[in-house]
Amino acid sequence: MEKAIPAHVSVIMDGNGRWARQRGLERIQGHLEGVKSVRACTEECVRLGVKYLSVFAFSEENWGRPAAEVEFLMKLLGKTMIEELSTLMDNGVRFVVVGNRARLAPSLLSAIEDLENKTAKNDVLTLIVFLSYSGKWDILQAARRLAAELAADPGRSVGEQDFAAYLSTAAFPDPDLLIRTSGEQRISNYMLWQTAYTEFYFTDVLWPDFREEHLRTALEEYARRDRRYGKVK
Repeated sequence: MEKAIPAHVSVIMDGNGRWARQRGLERIQGHLEGVKSVRACTEECVRLGVKYLSVFAFSEENWGRPAAEVEFLMKLLGKTMIEELSTLMDNGVRFVVVGNRARLAPSLLSAIEDLENKTAKNDVLTLIVFLSYSGKWDILQAARRLAAELAADPGRSVGEQDFAAYLSTAAFPDPDLLIRTSGEQRISNYMLWQTAYTEFYFTDVLWPDFREEHLRTALEEYARRDRRYGKVK
C-alpha cells in the first residue's frame, strides 16, 4: 500500500539563533542558513507530491525582537523573494503570504505582491509564508468581519465552516502535519483554529540543519499515524 502523503505540511521553523550561537556566529547567520532549508523542503515537497507547504516565518510577537534583527529579517525576506523567483517558477510553486500586512513596509509589500502575481498560475505546490501572523489575531479579525456582516443580517445562522471562511487561511486546507524543529513542543500562537486535528511532529533538529531527509522522516512518521478525528475506526 502506498504511503499516505499529507496534502498540507506546515513548519514552525525554530532554532536559527541557537544554530548560530553553537557555532560562535551572529544570529543573522542562522537566518541565512535557514533560507536554504526552506528551499530544500520546498523542492522535496514538489518531488513527493505535497500540495501545500506553509512556514511560520515571523510572528506578531517577533516584532518585539531587537530592532536590528527585525530590520535584517525584513530585508532578508525581500531579498529572498527576488532571488527565489526562478526556482519557484521552475518547480511550479505558487507563493502566498498570510498575516497582518498592515505592519509591513511598503517596499516589502510591493515585493510580496509582485511575487504572488508572477507565481499565481503555478499549480504544483502552494508555498504559504506566514508573516506578521498570530493565531489569536487571525481568529479576532475573522470574528470582527463576521460580526460586521451579521449586524446587517442578524437572523443568519453561523456554523464552524461559516466562521472558518473568514480566517486568513480560508483558501487553503487545514494542515495535515505540523512540524516544529529545535526540540520545542508548543505551537506558539500559530494557526490555533486550523490545527484542531493536525498531526504534530517535534524534532530536536535545528531549522538550519533541517533538510530533505529530515522532512522524509517526518512524513514517514505521519504515514504511521491513525487519524480518527475523534471517531472510532
